[in-house]
Amino acid sequence: MIARAPAKLNLCLYMGPARDDGLHELRSLFCPLTLADRIEIGSDDEDEVVCPEVEGENLAAAALAGLRRRGWRGPPLRIEIGKRIPVAAGLGGGSADAAAVLRLAAGEVDDLAGLAAELGADVTSQLDPRFALVAGAGERVEPLPDPGEFAVVLIPSADGLSAGEVYAEADRLGLGRTAAELEEAEGRLRAAAVGGASPLDYSELLVNDLQAAAVGLRPEIGEALAALRQVGAGATLVTGSGPTAVGLFEHIVAADRAAGSLPPRWASAIVSAPARSA
Repeated sequence: MIARAPAKLNLCLYMGPARDDGLHELRSLFCPLTLADRIEIGSDDEDEVVCPEVEGENLAAAALAGLRRRGWRGPPLRIEIGKRIPVAAGLGGGSADAAAVLRLAAGEVDDLAGLAAELGADVTSQLDPRFALVAGAGERVEPLPDPGEFAVVLIPSADGLSAGEVYAEADRLGLGRTAAELEEAEGRLRAAAVGGASPLDYSELLVNDLQAAAVGLRPEIGEALAALRQVGAGATLVTGSGPTAVGLFEHIVAADRAAGSLPPRWASAIVSAPARSA
């Protein structure tokens, strides 16, 4: 069988105080994209996860091992991942792959959400990829109606960026919000998004508190954001902890046109759109 693991776009990221577990309280709008990894699943003599683009064990292999520890009796599987989502790009590719593996055991293993949370903060939201308001460190997911029409141009970086490094820099810079400010932001996001509007209709809320830290560590991100503004993006931001720069456009035709107008140094730009709920 063939499964798809959609990329996750953070349309905003509001960072609050660090928790006792070392993770930060967040509020974000997560939007799955049509950009997705392709996962081919077949039977084999023993479990094996193959992903040439990721060295060593990846989250998908950890997800399969976690299912076995919880007693899942599905047949031995060979899982081959074709990466289309850039690695370490702030687009949740590893989490998406892990969640796709966990979905294989839906209804057969108790508390998949708990296992997802053990694997990583973003895996829980990817179990059912859909537009959502996310809280906690990513484990609290509130589904929302699909957003109105928009499309994106993504400018990934040749080199990934460590989320831990970005959060540490954000802490050093004193970025982030109080718990009260975070709650206020959550209310504004819910009110803006619950009616199914296009994110471009509430672009003033599309803020990433980690952006200054990411740009400070990787100045070329700022150059990519400027390039997206120059070709007409209605909003620009860094997704997740970066380093991918994102420009939002009214529709896919405008995004295609903008990507074609970028300077040659941004030839790796990817055009995508929100994946709709089934």
